[in-house]
Amino acid sequence: MKYVSTRGDATPRPFCEILLEGLAPDGGLYLPQAYPKVDGATLARWRGLSYADLAFEILSLYIDDIPSDDLHALVRRTYTAETFGTPQITPLKALDEGLCLQALSNGPTLAFKDMAMQLLGQLFEYQLGRTGRQLNILGATSGDTGSAAEYAMRGKKGVRVFMLSPHGRMSPFQQAQMFSLQDPNIHNLAIEGVFDDCQDIVKAVSNDLAFKQRHHIGTVNSINWARLLAQVVYYFAGWFQATQRNDQVVDFCVPSGNFGNICAGHVARMMGLPIGRLVAATNENDVLDEFFRTGRYRVRSGSETFETSSPSMDISKASNFERFVFDLVGRDAARTAMLFGAGIARDGGFQVNDAEFARIAGFGFVSGKSVHADRIATIRDTWQRFGTMIDTHTADGLKVAREQRRAGVPMLVLETALPAKFAESIREALDMDPPRPAALQGIESLPKRFQVMPADAGRVKRYIAEHTGL
Repeated sequence: MKYVSTRGDATPRPFCEILLEGLAPDGGLYLPQAYPKVDGATLARWRGLSYADLAFEILSLYIDDIPSDDLHALVRRTYTAETFGTPQITPLKALDEGLCLQALSNGPTLAFKDMAMQLLGQLFEYQLGRTGRQLNILGATSGDTGSAAEYAMRGKKGVRVFMLSPHGRMSPFQQAQMFSLQDPNIHNLAIEGVFDDCQDIVKAVSNDLAFKQRHHIGTVNSINWARLLAQVVYYFAGWFQATQRNDQVVDFCVPSGNFGNICAGHVARMMGLPIGRLVAATNENDVLDEFFRTGRYRVRSGSETFETSSPSMDISKASNFERFVFDLVGRDAARTAMLFGAGIARDGGFQVNDAEFARIAGFGFVSGKSVHADRIATIRDTWQRFGTMIDTHTADGLKVAREQRRAGVPMLVLETALPAKFAESIREALDMDPPRPAALQGIESLPKRFQVMPADAGRVKRYIAEHTGL
């Protein structure tokens, strides 16, 4: 299995070469040359496997440069009941008839990002150990990626983390999870701007190939293919739990900001998993909903990006979206490069043509939008009717899922985080505080270690250089 760039760099690269990379040298994102196909016989063989063994089977289709026994050991160390709370790892919680939540937030930082990040930590340490390299991870977070990455990488040999977050735009709990870490290999940079400013800095640094090489820069954002690949596994796991036969179709609704989570569903569907619809649920920052309704992808400026009660989706430039568009335009790298390069730089976005827009339905995508009043109402209704407390992002997904449900087709809503991370909205909806694990009681009062910095890629590069000694 080899990987190529969405923007035309066709140099075939093995998995372990791109594992420690972010963007491809031409600024594109890595994808496999072709998606491996899974047939009914394979699904039948996989049904009933443990989550770790299922993950090994799927990852083995994409990773052929890590010995099989080593990969199996890494996966089994990652996906344990001790780490994720249950033997099923991602159990389903039934709500209405045919409507379920898929629990993805039982990991160390209470968010779905742990599902991939815990594996990434194992893969990074393994690869660095066998090559003798060091890695400086540069990432951007709107809330959950940062803590998931930092908890996965703290104490890992040969790894430093430089995590950018929008100053003052995360929940107090999210901030405390990151900023209270005192590990010397963890660096939190609070950027004066919005998430898209942080993401732009990560891309700018990644595109400085000389700096990237000299300082051994890698990424854990969802532009990293390995992270997205790990997320593919829970679509298979959810589908197996929701079905009894291999010909049954399941729809998934996914709260969507940066498009990485739902892009993993796209990959699973391209592999042959019987997914009917992939429903993208946005908040007020509805760039993705606008695209799936109109074919217009219009990037918003920082001043146009709303600060909402589902802050991890306060994103108006979905960096993973390029992977889907690459497939949408028939894997035409020149057209993809034009749309995401000149199209965005010159016009602030792009419009796909009529033929391309018509193909969207064939990929199963539909979308919907949720606003603050919807979130609060959905949280309240879900608690009153089912005794289930959900966070604001999951509420966005559940609201849109109910609008897009189809008779006779199970709908799984991917849970985003536990409600403890968004106590203010829970209090507004339910007039009570959400429960939190004992180990995280009083986390907001712990000493914090972070650096406020302007939205300036040059300043970030200087900070990295000063703290790597390279």
